[in-house]
Amino acid sequence: MSKEFEIVREFEVDASPEQVWEAITTGTAGWLWPMEYEPREGGAAPFGGTVTAWDPPRHLTGRVESPEGAEGQTLNQLDHVIEPREGGGSWVRYVHSGIFVDDWDNQYDGANKHTDFYLHTLRQYLEHFPGRAATYSAAEGPEASSRVGAFEVVGRALGLADDAAEGARVRVEVPGTEAFDAVVDYRNPYFIGLRSDDALYRFFGRNAFGAPVGIAVHQFAADADQKRTEHAWQSWLTGLFS
Repeated sequence: MSKEFEIVREFEVDASPEQVWEAITTGTAGWLWPMEYEPREGGAAPFGGTVTAWDPPRHLTGRVESPEGAEGQTLNQLDHVIEPREGGGSWVRYVHSGIFVDDWDNQYDGANKHTDFYLHTLRQYLEHFPGRAATYSAAEGPEASSRVGAFEVVGRALGLADDAAEGARVRVEVPGTEAFDAVVDYRNPYFIGLRSDDALYRFFGRNAFGAPVGIAVHQFAADADQKRTEHAWQSWLTGLFS
């Protein structure tokens, strides 16, 4: 049964409106995934959509009907309002709305929880890597990683104790890529965020929503190798759940 949804978040960030605007329009590889907006009202938006508001650096809206690659959804809209904050920085209002067709409760729960993690990653990008170009890599676990308890396996394989919280430090070694030291910048039963000196590593416990676990890596080093990174993390996930 089709049903509308709306997810609203408001937050402050120590970045100028211009920096926030750049991050959500041309810098999405640094915190979400690579996307492009045609810079005008009526222009092309991601997933086959249309830009319905383009007012830099204050207001951006992208709207798409029957989003490409999104099963069970007939409408999706992302709206961003950015205002300068007194004393510096910005206030941001983010609204994700649309229509889910099937499995509404589960889809809404997943989207709602993912929103907090994505917007946290946006703030990490603006705080630690503002304006820097990113190489984006992603990997998805096998079907076995959809089972209950799979995300706990990921956390332990990263070297994290079950009670390791935000602020903990860890050294991660993955065959096929260089070992790195990182700080835990986000952790709950659904997501883990690690931040190194030159990258953000995002781990998604999508098994909670009936899907395989996933990984996204945002690398800011000039010599980052997307194919090598994806191969290493894909092999790591496959090995964990083989």
